Amino acid sequence: MSGKSASLSFAAAAALSLSVSTASAEDVVINLGYAAAEGSSYSVLADKFEELAEQYSDGSIDVKVRCCGQLLGEDEAFKAMQLGTVDMHIITGNNVSPHFPLMDAFVLPYIFEDKSHAYAVLEGDVGASFAEQLHGATNVHLLTYGFVGDRDFYNARNPITKVEDMAGLKVRVPKNQVMIDTFTEFGAAPIPLPWADTPTALQTGTVDGADNGTSFIKSQKFYEIMPHFTVLEHFSYFSPLFASDRIMSKLDDAQRDAVLRAAHEAGLYHKEEMTNRISDIRAFLTGEGGMKTVEFDRSGFIAAGQRVQDKYAAEKGEDFVALVTAIRAAAE
Repeated sequence: MSGKSASLSFAAAAALSLSVSTASAEDVVINLGYAAAEGSSYSVLADKFEELAEQYSDGSIDVKVRCCGQLLGEDEAFKAMQLGTVDMHIITGNNVSPHFPLMDAFVLPYIFEDKSHAYAVLEGDVGASFAEQLHGATNVHLLTYGFVGDRDFYNARNPITKVEDMAGLKVRVPKNQVMIDTFTEFGAAPIPLPWADTPTALQTGTVDGADNGTSFIKSQKFYEIMPHFTVLEHFSYFSPLFASDRIMSKLDDAQRDAVLRAAHEAGLYHKEEMTNRISDIRAFLTGEGGMKTVEFDRSGFIAAGQRVQDKYAAEKGEDFVALVTAIRAAAE
């Protein structure tokens, strides 16, 4: 295919890619990893991408999905894509921050007013510009943002009725400074741990509680060991599908168009599918799952979150402030 494809619209390029026979393309194997359990939110995105990429490439792309940290954990996978030793990986945004600090703008507590605000940001100009900046700085491609969820909180010590109930609670947090600072502002005692160490830390009482995307609390069966559940919605999260420059450079134009189209449509599918599942999962956790939840006052948490937002806006550079400003403006 000639270089003219770069100037085609997305739809036209995708249509053209379907018309190219596999005989003109070298077959490519893509290993796509994620660290969560099979059946988790990550698998919804990965499996749909596999299906669509193989379909749209007319079989010249073979996507092999590797769940459960078979390739690497999230803390190592981004760097591996920069080195070209991992093809593709799904990574929760907060675990990208050590490699690209601008991601922390999305990690800030209560940065999105609601889901409409979040999708307006990520699916619009702000999200596109961010992906370009990330690639320019890291050589890693952000192919789709997918579903935006909330991190729900759970613990084994006490019900959470107000922010004061967090006092001294040993909370597992990812190795992300915004999240550490947020739980400190809540009055808790955050303990940074890699995802791989989290289940054991919860089981042994090394930590009293943690937060995760709703679906992960179920897929990891944390409801079996954590009695208290709180829909805190303090952090929004998304788990983008990333690709290395090395694997993208192995694709011909038609295959690249197929990958981009598959990622875009898989992200939309992920968004719709997981949005429909969340209320059912929460009902399971507090029903059959046996977790207890109580009414709580979110105002103290929101006030603490605003203090963290202000702190980071004051300390970070111009690019960070510009991104936060753009995120906030998208809600207007």
